Amino acid sequence: MNDLKEGTKAPDFILTDFQNKSHKLSDYLGKDIVLYFYPRDNTSGCTKEACNFRDDYNIYKDHDIEVLGVSPDSEKSHAGFAEKHRLPFTLLSDPEKKVLERYGAWGKKSMYGREYMGVIRKTYLIDKKGVILKIYPKVNVNGHSKEVLSSFGIK
Repeated sequence: MNDLKEGTKAPDFILTDFQNKSHKLSDYLGKDIVLYFYPRDNTSGCTKEACNFRDDYNIYKDHDIEVLGVSPDSEKSHAGFAEKHRLPFTLLSDPEKKVLERYGAWGKKSMYGREYMGVIRKTYLIDKKGVILKIYPKVNVNGHSKEVLSSFGIK
């Protein structure tokens, strides 16, 4: 169930990165956060989205904004993806899809008339107090990082 709305508290979670280090959302209190959900490492759209965040990463760091990517892929898959594309931000693994479900990023999709369950590309902007500032319910990977920066008032 996804009852999350702008202005509400972002649900806390614990997920691991490719070094098997646990990350708790509440550990990032005091920083603005870009929490983005994506379907799969090393696919064309997901690579484009990740590389756009990578290319703008210094801007995010200059404004003390943390970027966290989440997919159901394994920590090992994330390690290869991050290394191959020199991704400087944290990728988190959610193989049980609990966080994806809680954030409304797991659900029914359709392709060529066939329905299936999958990751819905979605981004949340979370403020320093853990409150959801903005939700991008449908993400177009082209220009998404710039769109996110603009939402934070950054040109």
